[in-house]
Order: sequence, then structure tokens, then C-alpha cells
Amino acid sequence: MKHSMILPIFIGLTISMSASIATASEQAYVTNEKDDDISVIDMDSLEVVKQIPVGQRPRGIIFNNEHTQAYICASDSDTIQILDLKTEQVIGELPSGEDPETIALHPDGKTIYTANEDDALLTVIDVESRTVKTQIDVGVEPEGLAVSPDGKIVVVTSETTNMVHWIDTETYENFENTLVAERPRSAMFSDDSQRLWVSSEIGGEVVVIDVPSRQIIKTFKFEIEGIHSDRVQPVGVELSDDGQFAFVALGPANHVAVIDRNELEIEEYLLVGRRVWQLGFNKDQSMLLTTNGVSGDVSVIDIGKMKVVKSVKVGRYPWGVAIKDSL
Repeated sequence: MKHSMILPIFIGLTISMSASIATASEQAYVTNEKDDDISVIDMDSLEVVKQIPVGQRPRGIIFNNEHTQAYICASDSDTIQILDLKTEQVIGELPSGEDPETIALHPDGKTIYTANEDDALLTVIDVESRTVKTQIDVGVEPEGLAVSPDGKIVVVTSETTNMVHWIDTETYENFENTLVAERPRSAMFSDDSQRLWVSSEIGGEVVVIDVPSRQIIKTFKFEIEGIHSDRVQPVGVELSDDGQFAFVALGPANHVAVIDRNELEIEEYLLVGRRVWQLGFNKDQSMLLTTNGVSGDVSVIDIGKMKVVKSVKVGRYPWGVAIKDSL
């Protein structure tokens, strides 16, 4: 009699817990430069659910492959902090060199790259031992970083030298440099590692580079009605996994450009918050989030509708964004 009563209760509890786990939502982590913290947005309610204090002037943020930890560039603390996503506590640091701003993870999850803007260096860090493998001399004011999905190449853009530096991940050799327009900021490889997209903030353009030849095959200039060309300053770039779209944050132009990657044509411009900086997809890429530094908010773009559906207030000067998978 006792067993027959306990068993259904246990089963019911298990089902309830499983349902809760299955429906747990994704969460977006947004770094706020001026508040030294991270705003966490629940992706179901699209509301900020907590603020997590971190180091000084947090900017670049990425997750490890398992999405159990976040790595945060605490630029004015001169370190990369390791945030445990379960306890929401900083549990350690990685030796980044001075003023880390952007960060990239090798596909194998074992190596992190960060750009040291003040020292014209690319720092290569072993994640497990938390030690610096090497530092590589690059151009003046390095910022944008990307690792090819095949793991063979890491690129870094230098804002003052106006170059993309191509570095072999095995030998650490800077084997070629590609000249681009003024103040290159972000770089992103296509999933097949065959093309690299690079934005140039002051040059006001985005280029598509053929990776095998390192030659520019397409240059995009952006024209938005009613906005002076000086305000069109491309920064963050995101590529959809289906190969259909590229999205470009246009800084103080307060718009995101939508580009057809098959036709290599600009399709439209989406109005977002003030000084849009970086971009981040949720897992199924049904939503794209933008960090808007001056207006202190995040714009949520519905990709199916190709329109902004909500603005979420976060901290002061949001910079980076990364979205953690649901449990």
C-alpha cells in the first residue's frame, strides 16, 4: 500500500522536474562598460532577470564549448575573468596582458586569443593551465578577432595599421597581411572557413575576403536615407548559419544592415538603439540581439519578421553579448 502511494508521487515529481528542465530558457549575457557588470536577459520573457558584478570595463565575452563558463575581457582590470555560469561567481582569471578588449576561442576549446590594444600584441592563452603560450607582434591597436571554424587560422585586425593579420594557429606565424579601410573593427569567418567578413568603422565599409587567396572579393558601402555618411560606422558582424544573411551593426547610424550573402547585396536597414555596437544570435537564430551603447539598451530583432520587436533596458554602455543555451 505504501509503495503504491509513493511511486506515483515520485514519478510525478520526476516528470515535473524534467518538464521544468526542458523548458528552461536561453539567457543573454550583456557586458556593461560603465557599470562593471553583466545584465542577464531571459530570452523567453525578454526581461533582465539579474545583474552580475565583474571586473572594470567589461567588453568582450564568450562561452566555453560546454556553456558552463564565460570568459570576460575586464579591460581596465587587465585580465580575462572566468565566470561560473551555475554559481554566477568569478572563479578565476586568465593572463591576458594589458587592456584586453576582444576574445576568441579555438574550436577545440583549449586555446583563447585576445587582442592587447595598447601593446600591439595578440596574446595566446592555454585555458587549462591558465598560462600564456605566446604573444605575437601585430599592427597598431589590434581589436577584431576571429578563428576559422577549421581551427587553422586566427585573424586579428589592427585599427591604426588598417590591416587584417593572418596567423597560423600551429606555428604562430603571421604569414600574410591584407590592407583594408580605416579602423577595422570586427572579423568573422563563414562556417566553411572560405570567406572572412571584416568591418571598417571609419572607412564606412565591410569587405568579404576569399580566405585561400586572402583577396577582397566584395566591398559594401552603406547609404541610409537621412543619415550623413560620417555616421555610418560598421562595427559588429554576424553571419547566419544557413548561409543566407549577414548582419552589420552601423554604430552611430543606429541601424543594422541586412545583407543577402548569396547575391552579395544589401537588402535593408533595421532601425535599432543608439550607437549599435555588437550582435549576437540565440541558438536557433530566430532572434538577433544588438548592444546599443549610448541608449543603454538591447534591441531584439525577430529574424522571421526581419523587424525589431522589443527594446530591453540594460546597464550603461552595453558592449558585448553572448547567449547561453537552455539547459
